Amino acid sequence: MVDYSKWKNIEISDDEDDTHPNIDTPSLFRWRHQARVERMEEMDKEKEEMKKKRQSIQARLLDVKERISKKDGDEAALKKELEKIENEGKELDRVENEVLKKEKKTPWNVDTISKPGFEKTVINKKAGRKPDENLSEEEREQRMKQFVKENEKLCKQYGMLRKYDDSKRFLQEHLQLVCDETANYLVIWSINLEMEEKHELMAHVAHQCICMQYILELAKQLDVDPRACVSSFFSKIQSCLPEYRQQFESEIKGFKERIQKRAQEKVAEAMAQAEEEDRQERMGPGGLDPADVFESLPDELKACFESRDVELLQKTIAAMPVDVAKHHMKRCVDSGLWVPNAADMPQGADDEEDADATATGAGAETAGGASMEKTDDAKSESAKEEPIYTGVSTDDVD
Repeated sequence: MVDYSKWKNIEISDDEDDTHPNIDTPSLFRWRHQARVERMEEMDKEKEEMKKKRQSIQARLLDVKERISKKDGDEAALKKELEKIENEGKELDRVENEVLKKEKKTPWNVDTISKPGFEKTVINKKAGRKPDENLSEEEREQRMKQFVKENEKLCKQYGMLRKYDDSKRFLQEHLQLVCDETANYLVIWSINLEMEEKHELMAHVAHQCICMQYILELAKQLDVDPRACVSSFFSKIQSCLPEYRQQFESEIKGFKERIQKRAQEKVAEAMAQAEEEDRQERMGPGGLDPADVFESLPDELKACFESRDVELLQKTIAAMPVDVAKHHMKRCVDSGLWVPNAADMPQGADDEEDADATATGAGAETAGGASMEKTDDAKSESAKEEPIYTGVSTDDVD
């Protein structure tokens, strides 16, 4: 059976309101509280003194018993001392019992009616940000490739969302996307869209990219895991001050301008690379570009190659100084505009096509593949001196 009698006598002076009108109630409460505190302090002091006496009696009792066992001193006097100490202990037991009875009879009050169940306070704290890993460029690139392989579809889904609530819900369902790799992927995707001239879609993806970058920046400022900042960012951006909104829009505008500039640079780089590849493909056997060589030729030589007139070329070469003619013809051979020894090539039904295919022109057909016929004088002199190039002898350039 539960005993409820202890609840019948509780001293709660601060809640009493039934006092005489001539009595200063607040002062009365203070006096009662002070008297109660003093009584409790006296009782605590009395308990502390009894505790010290108990320790002293136990130490003396052990000392006397040890001396008796070792027969150190007068045995009768030691036994008498032992009896005296035991009597002091019994008297202390009696006093302690009286104090305990007195304490039990003391009414409960606001200081003794309850005790704290927990003296330790635990405050939940968001996880801190992971320290940057000391990865090499190759390791970072490999990690980025692995991330894209596993999450490219999700990244594109996030990039296509338009409402803040949808973006918030999507990221909370796929927290692995809240990282630098997603922001990097969106940047690359934005550049590719701009290069494809999909300007509106690029602007939308750029907006989603800036949202992700703001979440990552907020995590850095608070020194917490970025995944813990998803909800706070979208709540803030939807109910932010005009200044914050203006700053956000300004950041998006600047980001799109940087994307457009970078896309133009990449297009220019791609075009330059394509031109270089085309130039390398049309390089002649001597490593010269036929287009460059053709443009550097004198107008009279250009007319020869454009008209594919071998006889006219012979006459033009013959009219030039020897060193100038040698210089231009060597460049023509090195660039593939002129194919030496073409007369020795086997003749067939497709000779004309094959000959044209071996020659290269800068906007004009060349005379490659069709050897110039030597004049009778040139043939007679060929036995004396070796020709400089096929179809053009030293006699022709005299």
